[in-house]
Amino acid sequence: MKVLAYFFVLILLAAPVEAQRIGQLAPEKPPEIFPPNSWGADIMFGEGGFGLGTFYKYSFNRTLTGVIDLSISESKDEREMEYIDYWGNTFVFGKVNRIFLIPLNFGIQYRLFADALTENLRPYVSAGAGPTFVVTTPYEKDFFSAFGDAKMHYAAGGYVGIGANFGDSKSNLLGINVRYYYFSLFGEGVESLVDNVKKSFGSFYISLNLGIMY
Repeated sequence: MKVLAYFFVLILLAAPVEAQRIGQLAPEKPPEIFPPNSWGADIMFGEGGFGLGTFYKYSFNRTLTGVIDLSISESKDEREMEYIDYWGNTFVFGKVNRIFLIPLNFGIQYRLFADALTENLRPYVSAGAGPTFVVTTPYEKDFFSAFGDAKMHYAAGGYVGIGANFGDSKSNLLGINVRYYYFSLFGEGVESLVDNVKKSFGSFYISLNLGIMY
């Protein structure tokens, strides 16, 4: 009996030591290192409709990334009302020009919670600025033939946004972001509806980002 008693006492005395040994923290896993370069396409959905873009990114470190992006999308006046005629054609009363925005932005992307979240979810905030080319085409002409009478205007603008990249692949890039863009035109502005000259534009866009890393 004494042997059993001593045995249980030894177990009780050793238990805290073993518990501490088992409960020791494992060495921290080193952070994943992703390729510094990425290039791809943006599929954009905004208040004015559908847009397309392309981007190039270079990571300076785990949290800071430089971004260059170029996109094209149509801008519509918030007062535009589309109607459908007897033959199924759509038209907008009083519309003078179609307006296309082509911004070239240089920006910075800052990763959030880099040490708290797994590499499968990499949220960030971003901001950028640069020149914008504004192309107008007469609405009275067919969509494609109207580009024969296109006019170029110039603006300065930028964006602020928030987004995230997903997955731990080191070759493919998948992400999504929400941005607010603002543009201010030089000169007299552009006419979208009759007697409505616009000198600035502001719009939200949701973009799906698809690309490669290398």
